[in-house]
Amino acid sequence: MSKNILIIINGPAYGADETFNAVRLAGALSRRDDAAPRVFLMGDAVTCAIAGQHTPDGYYSLDRMLRGFARHGGEIACCGTCLDARGLTQEHLIGEARRSTMDELAAWTIEADQVLTF
Repeated sequence: MSKNILIIINGPAYGADETFNAVRLAGALSRRDDAAPRVFLMGDAVTCAIAGQHTPDGYYSLDRMLRGFARHGGEIACCGTCLDARGLTQEHLIGEARRSTMDELAAWTIEADQVLTF
């Protein structure tokens, strides 16, 4: 049986090791048969899911990392209020991420066997 794991990320897309490491952990969990991870992006972390990020050669790209997470069955949701505050819409996001609500975060929290926050 898979363990439901909720990862809540709040930090900025770039410049914070915590955000990078949270997405790395999410990816590793998504490749395990005994884990069912979900990522909820809040605050500045919603910028992690912006499509078409251009980073310097050799630098990580969070949108690509999140796509890999989703390819392995991970689910990605973005706080709608946080998107609005940053002038972002669903059209700005990678196809694997979607606009969400605090009500859904509350439901995911109740359903989770473990909640990790970054």
